[in-house]
Amino acid sequence: MTTLKHHDPICVYDIRATLAEGPVWSAAENALYFVDIVEEKVHRFVPATGERTVWSAPDRIGFLLPVEGGTFLAGLRDGLHRFDPKTGGFSVDTVVEPEHPGNRLNDGCVDAKGRIWFGTMDNGETHPTGSIYRVLRGEKGLEVTHHDEGYTVSNGPTVSPCGKVLYVCDSPEQRIYAFDVDEAGELSNERVFATLTEGYPDGIVTDSEGTVWSGVWGGSKILRFRPDGTQLKPIAMPVSNVTKITFGGDDLRTVYVTTARKGLSEDALAREEQAGSIYAFRTDVPGLAQRQFAL
Repeated sequence: MTTLKHHDPICVYDIRATLAEGPVWSAAENALYFVDIVEEKVHRFVPATGERTVWSAPDRIGFLLPVEGGTFLAGLRDGLHRFDPKTGGFSVDTVVEPEHPGNRLNDGCVDAKGRIWFGTMDNGETHPTGSIYRVLRGEKGLEVTHHDEGYTVSNGPTVSPCGKVLYVCDSPEQRIYAFDVDEAGELSNERVFATLTEGYPDGIVTDSEGTVWSGVWGGSKILRFRPDGTQLKPIAMPVSNVTKITFGGDDLRTVYVTTARKGLSEDALAREEQAGSIYAFRTDVPGLAQRQFAL
């Protein structure tokens, strides 16, 4: 097994995906799940053994989040689907935004109360038709609640360790927003948390100290922000398009990073042969254990 170093990313899975995204660490399996949005694939990678599994999704898949019982809730182009890795099967649960056929679901997370937060985006990445939603389990099935709108490419989202702050990106605007979250899961006090000047914020997560980690599309780096907005030293990456990170390993101090080849020129791909692959490094502060949706 490769020895990982502090903040020194190395390629641990040379997959060269078109658009790898949404990494999720399964502690029960010691495995990393992630998706390739463009190729419509779900991937599972076991770092300790190198074991690799791939499933085909029925459409573009933006996120995959664990559900109690060993299955997943997936965000596809048209809405929320259930995915069972034992069978590889997908089944639609809830259609989202039928009034916006040009939109798709993009990224999501599970908070400490077992609620899912996800965002939608314009698949053409030009119109501000995306929104932010919350998902709960209701008596008659999933309850999907609309909370905010006006996003061209919503990304993230992530929630602070205390559960009282939701962070969301609008990637083309180069902004990360913050909202207050009350006990009932209602949002208020929208404000700009951070603005990028180089590259575009992509997937974001929080660690156990509340630091916000952001992949940077077109930036060859990972940015980190303290809860007060103070920016820490960036972590350099050997590829341009850094999509998202997750924390894994026994101590949640191994950072796994998804990247993408999408949008890179032939010259750039010649320089970045392993673009789209999975990278990893060690860090001081552990992340938060992956939460499960209370389905």
